[in-house]
Formats: sequence, C-alpha cells, structure tokens
Amino acid sequence: MSPTLSICVPVYNEAENLPLLYRAIVAVADPANIPVEIILVDDGSTDGSWAAISALAAVDERVRGLKFRRNCGETAASDAGLRAARGRYVMTMDADLQNDPADIPAFLDALERGFDCVCGTRTATRSQGDNFIRVASSRIANWVRNRLSDEQISDAGCTYRAFRRECIDRLKLYRGLHRFIPTLLKMEGFTVTEIPVAHNPRLHGESKYGVWNRLFKSFADLLAIRWMKKRMLGYEIEARVDDKQVPVELTTVES
Repeated sequence: MSPTLSICVPVYNEAENLPLLYRAIVAVADPANIPVEIILVDDGSTDGSWAAISALAAVDERVRGLKFRRNCGETAASDAGLRAARGRYVMTMDADLQNDPADIPAFLDALERGFDCVCGTRTATRSQGDNFIRVASSRIANWVRNRLSDEQISDAGCTYRAFRRECIDRLKLYRGLHRFIPTLLKMEGFTVTEIPVAHNPRLHGESKYGVWNRLFKSFADLLAIRWMKKRMLGYEIEARVDDKQVPVELTTVES
C-alpha cells in the first residue's frame, strides 16, 4: 500500500540526529494514523550517517535510504528523495531536528484544504533556534529575494515544505534552486500557502549554512529566477477548432 506521506530528508553528516529524527516522526505519525515513509538521502556524508540510515531501515520498513557516491548538495539530495517518493503527499524536512515533526499534521491539514504547496515559515520562532547573526542574515536574504523576484514568501530559506504529488512531476530543479521551489511551482500554476512552524535549537552537528550562503551564494540563482519569471510565456486560448469538428476539403491543383 502506498503511503499517504513521503518525508524526504537530505542528510550530510547528521549521524547523531538521525535516530532522534526518526523517533520524533514516528511519535507524530503513529498516534495520528498517518501512513508514512521516511526517505533519508545521504549526500556523501563523511561520518556514520549511512550506517545510521541502514540501522533504521533494518528495524522499520518505512525507512528507505539513498546514498550518493559524493557530496552533490542539498538541491540534488532533495530532488533524489522527491523522485523516489511514493506518497500522495510529499514533504521535505531538514535532518537536524530544527524542523519539528510535530508540525506535520498542520501541513497535511493545509493540503487537505486544497493548497498544492505548503511552506513553513519561521518568522515568529526563528530566534528560538538561532543566534542574532543567523536571524538577521536570513531576514535580509528573504527581503532581497522577495524584492528581486517579486514574491511574498516570508521565509524562502525554510525548506520544511509539503506538496501534492503532481507538483513533483512538473518540478525541474537545478543546483541551488531548492530555495525557490515555491516560486517555481507558482510559475507552473500551482497554489502556494504558508503556515507557521517551530524552529528548534540544533542538538548535534554543525549548520551547513551561514551568512555567505544566505546573502551571496544564492544571488546568481535569484537572478536566474527573476529572468525566468520575466520571460515566461503567457497566453490564453480563446477558441479552438480541430480536424474532427471542422472537416477540411483537400483541393488538388494540376499544373
């Protein structure tokens, strides 16, 4: 039986967090009777992350693991997990437990209300899990992204998101574009909403993102998104005739 929800988690050197993440997800899914699968994508980790994934998969068939030959980045790991997902709904979540699995039912509720993509926003809780510099750099980055891309996504850096499965079939990602998935889906005609989510302090390991990533590294990607939006084809077909409705007589012209 296909699961209702596929949770795709990019993993890079998160061995200590993975058992905790698994238990936190199960503690939410099981009491709520949510059929779930957990897809853990090892993005070329150099610690014991793959061993931790294998151990979890050995005791629970709902856990699936993918291992990259080398580190390819969060966008690639997210894409691999999304393509492997079998659920009616698909979710992306960080492995560091700063995304709280307790918010999963709220994502599903928004999807059941008809939205195609539901994005988490940490604007009210960001300071609970990060220091001032990280909070400030994130807010500046969000302002710049929205300004240049003509968007109103309050927390584009939050990758805690859920989608209807049909969104994935229309999504084409390039390196770094996981930050702009809501915009890409809007461009395809899907509906996008935001819900507030918790933001917990990191327990183990180190953050993979800093000021450089938030403010500067994604700037070229932002310009690409801006270009794509401005160059989108926009037309409406007012009327249509086809060969079955309007027979066409063929005339032979002799020379």
